[in-house]
Amino acid sequence: MKTFLKSLWRIISAPFRLVFWIIRSIYNWIKDKYLEISAIFKEDIEDEPVGEAFSKAIDNPHELLYHLDALRKHLFRSVAALALTTAVAFTFNQKILEFLTRPIPGGMDSMVAIEVTEPIGTVMRVSLLTGFAVAFPYIALEIWMFVAPGLHLRSRLWSLLAIPVATFFFLGGMAFAYFVMLPAALPFLLNFMGIETIPRPASYIQFITTILFWIGVAFEFPLVIFLLAKIGLIHAKTLQQQWRVAIVVIAIISALITPTIDPVNMALVMGPMIFLYFFSIFLAKIARRDQEVR
Repeated sequence: MKTFLKSLWRIISAPFRLVFWIIRSIYNWIKDKYLEISAIFKEDIEDEPVGEAFSKAIDNPHELLYHLDALRKHLFRSVAALALTTAVAFTFNQKILEFLTRPIPGGMDSMVAIEVTEPIGTVMRVSLLTGFAVAFPYIALEIWMFVAPGLHLRSRLWSLLAIPVATFFFLGGMAFAYFVMLPAALPFLLNFMGIETIPRPASYIQFITTILFWIGVAFEFPLVIFLLAKIGLIHAKTLQQQWRVAIVVIAIISALITPTIDPVNMALVMGPMIFLYFFSIFLAKIARRDQEVR
């Protein structure tokens, strides 16, 4: 009887023990990450020439192997986080697809698949992009934890603070593409020359996810310029003088990342990227203001 009651209690309490185990695991993970990040800020590095550091790595290959092993661990944790968030996104693929197809008339019901594997390929693509967007802060943190020991304390702090800002810029770029660019582009593209277009899931999702991803990445440009200017690797005056070259480069990049060959979508990508370039010049001036005053 005692054994039966004990087994019954274990069965009844199993959900509560599972929830407690999950909470405890999350707490321990946050605690370990906090201690690991705190340890990074306790020691500064000494400046040494690049040639001397390279020769030291050649003379002591075991140190290089240590860094490669650390890189392997960070990459493994990043991939594991991406796999987890992608799996979670896969369970919500129906709602995500309904959200992504909302800009077109009729939504998801208006699309027609003509290939057998088209629906599942579309779902996997959406799940991967959603998983990457959710895992982006953690992936950035893992990259920072690998690079930070080679930076000075001030640079470590700036680069760590850049992670939530980078996440905000990335999501802001995706929101801009979804709420501003797509509503302006899709009606024109779906009824160009009076020809009604019935979108396919594969082509439409490829189009929209490409736009969302690369506009999100493009919105990171001001942050990258700000950090580079902060550490003195780039100057606002140089960016201002080379604005014509920058526009040509932006046009080439826009042509590469635009999923269609029409100039309308290319212009929709170029517009915000040009604005972000000039906004980066402004941020570069702010980043170097203290040094210019001195």
